[in-house]
This record gives sequence, C-alpha cells and structure tokens, in this order.
Amino acid sequence: MNVEGERIFSAPRATVWHVLNDPASMAKTMPGVESFDVQDDKRWTANVKIPLGLGGLKMKIAMEKTEERELEFARMAIKGSGVGAMMNMVTTFTLGDAPNGETAMKWAADVKIAGPVGSMGQRVLQPIVNQQVQGVLAALDAQVQEALSAGSS
Repeated sequence: MNVEGERIFSAPRATVWHVLNDPASMAKTMPGVESFDVQDDKRWTANVKIPLGLGGLKMKIAMEKTEERELEFARMAIKGSGVGAMMNMVTTFTLGDAPNGETAMKWAADVKIAGPVGSMGQRVLQPIVNQQVQGVLAALDAQVQEALSAGSS
C-alpha cells in the first residue's frame, strides 16, 4: 500500500530537518511508543502498541536511515514484527522552500503488512494507515513548533 502527501511547516528548513533527524523528537511523533532505543545516528528501535480498532498491535520496530542529502532528502527502511503481523516500510521525505520562510515537505511511504493483520486487506487497512499518518504529521508539526520556540534552527 502506497501513501503520500505534502505538508507545509511554518518553520525554516533547518529546523524541520533537525526534528526529522532527531530520534527523540521522532519518537514523540509515533503512535503508541512504549520504549525507544538509539543505536547510532542512522539506526534506532522502538517498541510500540499500534492502535487498531478495539485493541492494539504490539510490535518491535527497527528503523534505519539508508540515504540522506542534508536539508533536502532522506529515506528510511522500517521493519516491524509482532504477534500476528510483520511490517516492511520504506519512507522518504523531500524538503523544499515555501513562501514566507516556510518549509514544504513531500513524503511517501510504501507499506507492506503480512500475517493475519495484513490479510484484512487494503480496503480495511487504508483508513487505519491514513489516520495514523495524519496523527504522525500533526505530532511532527508540534515537534517542529517546539524546536522553533526553543530556538534550534
């Protein structure tokens, strides 16, 4: 399943880049994070409980930054495993300048889910994924504004 979109942030590109590349800030954007562990500046893991309908799906998620062009582009490979599901995702974002000193971000994710959860099908999973993405983007915006008010740019 492919999802993509654009978002404008009321912040300079350096501030948005800083937040997107700070594992602690990114942990605050992920739904259901129970623990977060940074191996180095390119790899980190998280234990999450992803809200799915009536219950939640516990997963261990490993993230690795596989490509980056500073202040412009990054690609991450994300692998998750839990009881009843395995997830593989490749996500990218591209930053550009927008009017009035704002930053435009184009993002895309190719999400593959296997196991019983994956067998629910795209028709069932798409709205759940879209809802989670909107939550992550709103939390990302909050982290960018927090970094901006803290003066890190």
